[in-house]
Amino acid sequence: LLQGDLIVRSNGDPTINVRGGRATAVLDGWADALRAAGITAIDGRIVGDDQAFDDEGIGAGWSWDYLQYGYAAPVGALAFNESTATLTIAPAAAGDPAAVGLTPGTGFILLNRALTGAVGSANTIDYRRHIDRAVLEVTGSVPAGSASAARVVAVVNPTLYFAQSLKDGLVARGITVSGDAADLDDAASQSQVQAPVERRVLVTTASPPLREIGTVLMKVSQNLYAETLLKALGAAQGGLGTTDGGRTAARKTLSLWGVPDDAYVMYDGSGLSRYNYVTASTITTVLEKMYRDPRHKDAFSATLPIAGKDGTIESRLKGTRAEGNVVAKTGSITNVRSLSGFVHTRDGEPLVFSILTNDFVIPAATVNYMADVAVEVLANFTRR
Repeated sequence: LLQGDLIVRSNGDPTINVRGGRATAVLDGWADALRAAGITAIDGRIVGDDQAFDDEGIGAGWSWDYLQYGYAAPVGALAFNESTATLTIAPAAAGDPAAVGLTPGTGFILLNRALTGAVGSANTIDYRRHIDRAVLEVTGSVPAGSASAARVVAVVNPTLYFAQSLKDGLVARGITVSGDAADLDDAASQSQVQAPVERRVLVTTASPPLREIGTVLMKVSQNLYAETLLKALGAAQGGLGTTDGGRTAARKTLSLWGVPDDAYVMYDGSGLSRYNYVTASTITTVLEKMYRDPRHKDAFSATLPIAGKDGTIESRLKGTRAEGNVVAKTGSITNVRSLSGFVHTRDGEPLVFSILTNDFVIPAATVNYMADVAVEVLANFTRR
């Protein structure tokens, strides 16, 4: 029996999620370690300690109207399942409320205003998260007789979500927990001031290597990973992990690479911020530096999506000389599309490229098509 709180602390591992079954493996390992220490019951709380990072989960310049979506999940030192939950919506009989659920437990108050429409009617399901409190409101209608659908929802408090998920995971593995899940900040403010209690480490888990984290980040354009790595970069300079600290470290490297200070404006790690500005020449300079660096070239190139094969360009450039040849990172937000990476010409000459498109009002698919045509021209180029 553990008499007292079980504290879980992280310095920013974003990978405890369903990818490759890692979350299951980590929880299995932690439960085994507790049992090995003679602990099969916890008479206390599960407390999340997120003090390695600051509490600014949302980036400067992020839009309020997409904060409920999974791609805008808040960043914290503790992240479970990429700080997202799954909202399920299933039809009932026409005219009745739809059946909605949210898993795993998130602390949300779920307001179901969704209805079941007639067979063959349009699916208009949408959801929004209240800004001032943890309330998720589901609206619209789902046609009767249709299959259930799922949406990815960003949680409000990543630390509390991690602690609750850990508690649920331990209970599912036969370890009882009498107390609630808690965020260390809230737990400290709600309890009486006590003398410091020495912590005893029961188990330590290392993250996968950076090249594996970077591969997920780049292949699927995982924003939470990018934001986490930026704060971790700031923490590596000493002290608290902050976005500002990460930006300072990034600016030092870019300056050493000859990138002028006025060639970019950086506000976050993922590019969700509308305050970010960057020139194509800045991106090609970074790509060229990575390509010419024997320490990092192969590992970096391996993180990039491959045209027509995987990642965010899996369906693009198929049946062209660019397929399997081009490795590139996409960028997309409303009225913005970009594609930057490497391509080999017909002569085998390596080229770097960066195509940035802003403020367009034509369909995004048309913009992507034009970028693909430009890259295909590069792939077909020959000096002979």
